[in-house]
Amino acid sequence: MINIDNMTKYYGSNVLFDNISFKLNRNEKVGMVGRNGHGKTTFFRLITGQAQPDSGTVTVPKNYRTGYVKQKIEFREDTVLKEGIRGLPEAEHESHWKVEKVLAGLGFSSADMEKNPNEFSGGYQVRLNLAKVLVSEPDLLLLDEPTNYLDIASIRWIEKFLAAWPRELMLITHDRGFMDKVVTHTIGIYHKKIRRVSGNTAKYYSQIAQEEEVYEKTRINEQRKKKETELFINRFRAKARLAGMVQSRIKALAKTDNHKKIEKSKPPEFVFKNKPIKGKNLIDARKLSFSYGRDKLLINQFDLFVKKHERICVVGKNGKGKTTLLKLIAGKLVPQSGEISYNPNLMPGFFEQTNIQNLDNSKTVLEEILYSHPDMEMQGARNVCGTMMFEGDAALKKIGVLSGGEKSRVMLGKLIATPANLLILDEPTNHLDMESCDALLAAINSFEGAVIMVTHNEMFLHAIAKRLVVFKNNSIEVFQGNYQEFLEKEGWDEDDFSLKPDVKPGSNEVLYKKLTKKEIRKKRSEIITEKGTTLKPLEKKIALNEDRIDKREKEIDALNSEILEAAENKDGKKIAEISHSIHVCKKDVDNLFDELEKLYEALEKEKNIFEEKLVQLEDMQALIVQ
Repeated sequence: MINIDNMTKYYGSNVLFDNISFKLNRNEKVGMVGRNGHGKTTFFRLITGQAQPDSGTVTVPKNYRTGYVKQKIEFREDTVLKEGIRGLPEAEHESHWKVEKVLAGLGFSSADMEKNPNEFSGGYQVRLNLAKVLVSEPDLLLLDEPTNYLDIASIRWIEKFLAAWPRELMLITHDRGFMDKVVTHTIGIYHKKIRRVSGNTAKYYSQIAQEEEVYEKTRINEQRKKKETELFINRFRAKARLAGMVQSRIKALAKTDNHKKIEKSKPPEFVFKNKPIKGKNLIDARKLSFSYGRDKLLINQFDLFVKKHERICVVGKNGKGKTTLLKLIAGKLVPQSGEISYNPNLMPGFFEQTNIQNLDNSKTVLEEILYSHPDMEMQGARNVCGTMMFEGDAALKKIGVLSGGEKSRVMLGKLIATPANLLILDEPTNHLDMESCDALLAAINSFEGAVIMVTHNEMFLHAIAKRLVVFKNNSIEVFQGNYQEFLEKEGWDEDDFSLKPDVKPGSNEVLYKKLTKKEIRKKRSEIITEKGTTLKPLEKKIALNEDRIDKREKEIDALNSEILEAAENKDGKKIAEISHSIHVCKKDVDNLFDELEKLYEALEKEKNIFEEKLVQLEDMQALIVQ
């Protein structure tokens, strides 16, 4: 559907893509990986026509619609729902239920849909732009870091939505688990070229590693042979009788491929500096309560005890108070009631997205890192800059010219540069690429102090969390166990974005009402019971048929033995009788197999019906009545 042929693209004097070719085929879902700054977003801009190649072509079929989430916030309607409806194809402007379903999946409540879009935070406004693209049903859906502004419930919803996407999709995300559950192919920017594999990120990186290993062995072998040839030429150049062989070797040497050593981009290495601390306990927070102004309490009578080496992850939907809790623990906010006791030697390191406003626009990236701590030296600051993808002259950029994502990386760099015995991290993976996320995960696991982290990345939750603070059902609870245990014992209550259809009396208009957790369990139980009632008679018939076939085949085996014995005895009459019996048995077996095939088809058909019902229930996509 999309064809890129011999394309080259420069960014300033740097080559991003060097004579690359790429084809996106029908119904492919392609994940794109690569370090930040290597051209992933530019690649998308080339496809959408927002950027032009310096050479080569990008061919898009006529009338082929591409959906791309706009970062510019520009709303024309006075409600979220009306603004979402603007995204629908012209022929479907009456299909409001499609917009409601997507908005609900992205975390908008029924009440939110009637509010003005400009009342929402920037994150929710980006979600609305995302919803408009999803409902527009483009031929190609381009998503660049769609999970950055989503919570776990919305990420899980959009993951299923994209897995069922019926057309082409291209995805950039730092969330490896999310990408692997969605894509059919993975492409990467590799030495200014595009590499493509069929499969997920693990297969991509494995294939790259294998190819690099083969390349390096070939290069080493080539260098060895080249040296041997050069030694031969130098040794026997003066021997007249060997002149022919020498000339032959010289020609062969000239034709030898010259494989250059692969210049590997050094993976980032995060190392958080640990500040040793005496005692086992770090924080004791009791009966904390907090609200902004006269609003309902976000934190209400909450207790949390933090020990050395703890790994606590704070999870829940956006806007419920996760960041507020971190600020209370970090001492950035004062609780309205309750108290927090700290170990006197506690030295916390706090990473918060909004802290970028504390950076000095007149300083360079290097200066911000260098002055993070009195013990930081120039080379150490340079190393941290490189780790945070500010290599070489990029470290000399002024803070004032950086994007929000770049400033966020500077804040993370300052945290790396500062010794701490407690890390308080609020969504630290935003604005990092996949390799940097892997390095961050390794650094957190290696950190000797305690960690309290807000994250929506389920790979991080599985790898890090030993306890959870869960914002759920308008309350906060501490779950004593890891994330997998939480999923098994409690799981996510997705009621807030599950919709089922209801028909307004006397009209064809579809209304929606919430599907409660109890109703979901009841419905699932009804489906499973109905499935058993429907499938059991078919399974019984199949078993009976298989028994009959088995019995008949045993009869045929016995008759074959008898006919051999009759043949030895030259008993023609007996042979004729047995042959007739074998013929009858084989005809019965054929008929039974025909019947068995029909039964299996019927069973499979019924199974698919019930599986679809369960999937619809799980995805909260109830049957739409219009």
